Amino acid sequence: MNQDNLIPCFLLAAGRGERMRPLTDVLPKPLLTIKNKSLLQWHLESLVKAGIENVVINHAWLGEKIEVALGNGQQFGLHIQYSPEGSALETAGGICKALPIITPTDYFLVINGDVFSPDLPISQLLATVSKMRQDARKILAHLLMVPNPVHHPEGDFYLQGPKVSNSALDGAEKLTFSGIGIYHKDLFKDLVFGAPAKLAPILRVAMEENKVSGEKYIGPWHDVGTPQRLQELNAAYE
Repeated sequence: MNQDNLIPCFLLAAGRGERMRPLTDVLPKPLLTIKNKSLLQWHLESLVKAGIENVVINHAWLGEKIEVALGNGQQFGLHIQYSPEGSALETAGGICKALPIITPTDYFLVINGDVFSPDLPISQLLATVSKMRQDARKILAHLLMVPNPVHHPEGDFYLQGPKVSNSALDGAEKLTFSGIGIYHKDLFKDLVFGAPAKLAPILRVAMEENKVSGEKYIGPWHDVGTPQRLQELNAAYE
């Protein structure tokens, strides 16, 4: 891995996990386990393999349990810091609040804490950082897109080559955003610090400006959205 591509990572772990109740009444959703490892631990181990060292995790609901479980990251060979939120700020709001802790030079990696992707191609993703830096358009986001799962058949955005669009393009495939992406800090520059903000609207604006790229990933990826899905994944990976 090119050392110049080793950027900080932000893990989103502040959601309440309403659909996972009653499991999430006593545990934050990203600490739910598959094969006796929490969803966050799966991500952390993938990050270590890719050479990433600095990780920031946000949390809100039962967030102290995340800090107790993961500590400062030393057990994983990482340096972990936390961005606590009194109440969850949505994805973009959480990123904006955490930026002073993430301190990216330009780009940083963001991963949803409630997805399960055991062979996550982080090194492959990081290889795009050099290309993003060399692009005269100043690409603001690079999204990992996946085939539409059964529970989300309509997908999110269109992928045509490396271009991601909110509107249909000739020959484009409509795919689901995995919750995994590389962002430039400037994508969030107009947000109000500490205020809730969704990610999709600011991505759509950047798409209109042709500043969002992406790639399709066909390896294992699961949105762990319900207790049934969690149970099925534990059975499948037994």
